[in-house]
Amino acid sequence: MKINIKRDKSFIEYDVDLQDATLLELLHTIKTEQDSSLVFSSGCRSSVCGSCAMRVNEKEVLACAYKVQDGDVIEPLKNVEVIRDLVVNMDRALETNKRAKTWLQIYNKDAKLTHEDEKINALQSDCILCGSCYSACPVYSVNEEFLGPFALTGVWKYVSDKREASPKEKIDTVQTNGVWDCTLCNECTLVCPQNISSKADIEKLRMKSTMAGYTDPSFSQNFGGGFDSGFGFDGSPSF
Repeated sequence: MKINIKRDKSFIEYDVDLQDATLLELLHTIKTEQDSSLVFSSGCRSSVCGSCAMRVNEKEVLACAYKVQDGDVIEPLKNVEVIRDLVVNMDRALETNKRAKTWLQIYNKDAKLTHEDEKINALQSDCILCGSCYSACPVYSVNEEFLGPFALTGVWKYVSDKREASPKEKIDTVQTNGVWDCTLCNECTLVCPQNISSKADIEKLRMKSTMAGYTDPSFSQNFGGGFDSGFGFDGSPSF
């Protein structure tokens, strides 16, 4: 089996006698048997930690889950600094969680969650921060200030959590370089190993933003003035 791995600015071909193996198994085989200088990240080997995210044939995958095929082209994630070979620096992408304030800011201690409440954002809680969605995001590739997919999914997780006593503050946070900058291309959803749809989460954040009195800035610029949805943030009529 022959594969090509991007190292620095060029591709190196490796021929490995390995069948029905994951990409991570193949990389370990190359490192131990052919080229000890090859560098890549791995951790749990169970699709939980997200550290082995990389690109195969221009699509983001987890190396521990992807079954490698003859002729595959392996590259590091996009839109992040490459430290060496397939290892990238995720600091800038992870920093968006801090800017987006993806945590409970004001805890409502009286709120009691039911099983139905827990289901509302159970899927969003499965995010493993692998960075695949950031690598696939065309907006993030041209706007480094864009909060991006997993940060906005994190915001929706807490906006929809009844224990958050001030969801409006989180909505305020995502108006610039946030919900209105997304093109809704759905590339993030297609590569998410947890099947989380950041596109859907962003659409729900846009709805909440409209209820809070915000509107798409490009809409306002094109048609003039602001926009009154007629409803308050909690969905009640504002008139």
